[in-house]
This record gives sequence, structure tokens and C-alpha cells, in this order.
Amino acid sequence: MKTISIGKMLITLVGLMTAFGSYAFDWNNTHIFNDNWPPHAKFHNAQTMVLGTLLGLFTIWLLWFRKGEQRTNLKLAVTTALFYWIGQIGASMFPGTALLDPEFTHPGQLPAQLIVCVVIFGLLGIAFVLETKKLNSNTAHRNR
Repeated sequence: MKTISIGKMLITLVGLMTAFGSYAFDWNNTHIFNDNWPPHAKFHNAQTMVLGTLLGLFTIWLLWFRKGEQRTNLKLAVTTALFYWIGQIGASMFPGTALLDPEFTHPGQLPAQLIVCVVIFGLLGIAFVLETKKLNSNTAHRNR
């Protein structure tokens, strides 16, 4: 039986943030309604939003609904949850990209995407350690 634990709740939170967070942060004048963006740039923003939704929901499915070995499901869920956020960091390394458009930057302020990525990586790291310990404990308990 699958139980609710802090680790699973953290991974679920990241899955929900991945699935729906971009709609909160991109459905405005800084992104999808930015008059300075050409239609093709908006297309790629929308594509990224849909991809985040798919990855986030898939993370949750892997964690809560997929049949099979729990340790494998955990690894797959955490890996899938990381893809979107690693993609943000990777995208920032391409020529001509920036985490924020110039009209929305403030001197000395860290971009929110960078802060969110660090928090997400931390949450997933903590969740993975907690869930791995729980699985190890359950295995040891069954072997007694």
C-alpha cells in the first residue's frame, strides 16, 4: 500500500509546480502577452508551458499510480521532475538567451528562475534521501 510521506509530498509539490507554475509566471505581459515577442517566440513559450504540464503530471503518475518496484518509480519520478528545471538552466547557456528580458531586470536582483531552480533541486534532493531511507527501512523491517 502506498503511504503519504514527506518525501512523496515534496516530489508531488514539485510535480504540481512544474505542471502549473509556468501558467502563473508566464501568462502575463512578461511572456505570452509581451508585445515585444514575435509570434514564434510566443509559440516556444507555449510549447515549454505544455511540456512542463506533461512532465509534472507524469512525475505525479510515476510516484503515485505506476505499478512496479517503488525504488524504480521513485528514481524515475525524481528524474522526470528534474528535466524541466535542468532545461531552464541549460537554455540559459545558449547564445543570445537571458533569464529575464531587459525591461524586467533590476540591478543586483537574482532572477526568480534561478532561485526557483535551486529550491527545486534542494526539494528533490531532500525528498529522494527521505524516500530512499523509508524504502531501506521498510526492506530491513520485512527481512526481520
